[in-house]
Parts: sequence; C-alpha cells; structure tokens
Amino acid sequence: MCDLLVALGDATGNGATIFAKNSDRPPSERQVVEIVEPRVEDVTRTTYLTIPGASGPTVRCVISRPDWGWGAEHGVNIDGVAIGNATVFTTLDPRPFPDALTGMDLVRLGLERAHDAHEAVGVITRAIERFGQGGSGHDPAAPRRPYWSSFLVADPRSAWVLETSGREWATEQVRSVRAISNRITIPHFDDRRHPHQPVETLVDPRLRSTNQFLETRPVNVDGIGRHLASHGMGSHGWDVCMHVDGVEETTASLIAVLNTDGEPEIRMTQGSPCRQPWTLVRW
Repeated sequence: MCDLLVALGDATGNGATIFAKNSDRPPSERQVVEIVEPRVEDVTRTTYLTIPGASGPTVRCVISRPDWGWGAEHGVNIDGVAIGNATVFTTLDPRPFPDALTGMDLVRLGLERAHDAHEAVGVITRAIERFGQGGSGHDPAAPRRPYWSSFLVADPRSAWVLETSGREWATEQVRSVRAISNRITIPHFDDRRHPHQPVETLVDPRLRSTNQFLETRPVNVDGIGRHLASHGMGSHGWDVCMHVDGVEETTASLIAVLNTDGEPEIRMTQGSPCRQPWTLVRW
C-alpha cells in the first residue's frame, strides 16, 4: 500500500514541482537509502531477471529500497526525475505469472535510464512490454505476493500517471496536481480494476484526503509533511500515515522539490513520518 502526490509549479507558487510518497510495507521490513552512482554495464541484474544494460551510463540517483531487493520504492535522479509506485489490483490475477520485473525494479530502471518524466514513462512501458511484470514484492523468506503497479513520474516541468495490469498499461498527463493510491484512477483503464477490491474502506478515504489537501494553494513542503503524517481518514489504521498492526506500516517517505534550475531538494524518512524526523539528503 502507498500514497503519492505531485504538484506542478503553478500549484506550488514558486515554479518548482513537488513530489511526495509514503511507502507502506510490512512493519518489520527495513528500507535503506542509497546514492547510486553512474555506471556502464552490459547487463543489469534486477531482483529476479538479468536484462540488457542501459545504452550508456546510468543516471545518478537517490533511492529508498527494501534491503532484500534491487528495486526502489521511490527515488529521485540528478536530472530531477522522481518516481514512486503503488500496488494495484486488477481483473488479471498476478499469481500465475512467472518472476519478472517488479514494480520496484521498474521504478529504479526509470530513474537510472531517463533524463525527464516522459522518457522515464517510456523506459518503464518498454520494459513491461519486453520483459513483463511478475514476482513477489516482498522478502523471499515471506509468502509470495506478486502484484501490478501504478506509477507517479515527475520532473521539474511535467508529471505523468502510469497504471498497469500485466503487460497492459495506460498513461495520463498531470495538468496541475494529482494523487494516486492503491487503485486504478485513469478513467479509461478503470475496467481493469478488480471488482471485489474493498477500495471504499481501504483506499478511497486516503485518496480523497490527499485530493482535498491538494486543493489548498500554494502546495508547499511543510503542508505535505503534515499530510504525510496524518491519521484519522481511514479505519483500523488504514490512513495516509499507515499503522495496521502486523500488516502494513509507513516505513519510508519522500518529499522532493524538483527545481527548474539546480539540483532537486530531497527529504526522506526511514520510518513513519509521524514518528521520524525528515532528513535532508545531500548529493
């Protein structure tokens, strides 16, 4: 489970895009923050697959990832591309599909191989079409839990929503502000949404709360920080800042200011933002 939001420059008031995500994972799982330096490689070894390497040097990026896997829950590269993903449930059951690329693998591939948001969407969709999605998004020692993903992809001037079901995908360009959570949100792709997913109780209260927050202008870092630490919109802990005992918890968060001139400004937590201080990441 995850909640993501983006506000483009017209909504932030200073011309910069602000991107944010709460990463909701098993409470006992540890995430690590890494600066991944550029590299040239013939092959890239993802969580389950070995695929051809990038055509040139990879892009320097900061990522937060579960310590057992290669892929990233969220991250930002030096060119100001920010990407995060969220699990979605569709009419296509992911469990029979073989291990392939996870949503987190696709996040990291987009960060390492793209210089703007549109290019990152292309990197991700081509990888999905060529290699497919599959494999558990959880520690191999835990029960296998494969999934499909939605993605929020942003840069200093634009942002995109990308939603998937197996090798199928749909995109929507962000016009000013946008939020995603654990459900299909692109209207013409909604017929893929699983009809029995309890979105009314587990997802929609969080998504509605984020959309209401984004109506307040200007959107700023302090306000986003408070929103990511907020409770009370869901039941039994299914909040933007999630605390579902023994099931899901917000274990890492990101706020990224994507400047049109200069390096992105990145703040992260390695725990619930209601409990952990924000750390400014130094490039």
